[in-house]
Parts: sequence; structure tokens; C-alpha cells
Amino acid sequence: MANHKSSEKRIRQTEKRRIENRYWAKTSRNAVRRVRKMTDKAEATAALNKVSALLDRLGRKHIISKNKAANLKSKLAKHVNSL
Repeated sequence: MANHKSSEKRIRQTEKRRIENRYWAKTSRNAVRRVRKMTDKAEATAALNKVSALLDRLGRKHIISKNKAANLKSKLAKHVNSL
């Protein structure tokens, strides 16, 4: 149990951040999966733009690393180009 006001606040902040990070990580995983399953090139290209923007945003906010975002975008672009 926390004894200091600052540590109680830190616990609240950490829990809130953890839940938000889990939400965005799951959302991005599902978005990537959706693009990987697509077979129509026009639809996949439109979805790739949105997913790329999402991954860039998560990389900037340090929810995922910038390199992971770049790697995912690269693999998705390869998939879309191969359609």
C-alpha cells in the first residue's frame, strides 16, 4: 500500500496509462491483421494509408517503438504491392 500522496498519484497514472496502451496496442494489431487478410488491391491501399497513419502516431507517442512501426508499415506495403 502506498504511503505518500505522490506514490498514490503515480499508481493512478500508471494504471490509466497501462489501460490506454493496451487499447492502442490491440487496436493496431487488429488493423494490421485486417489489411493482411485483404485481397482487393484498391481496398487494401485505402486501408494501408489509415493503418500507416495509426502506426506513425503510436510510434511518436512511444506506445510502440518507431522501428516496429516502420517494420510493420514496410511489411504491409509489400503485401499490398503484391496484390
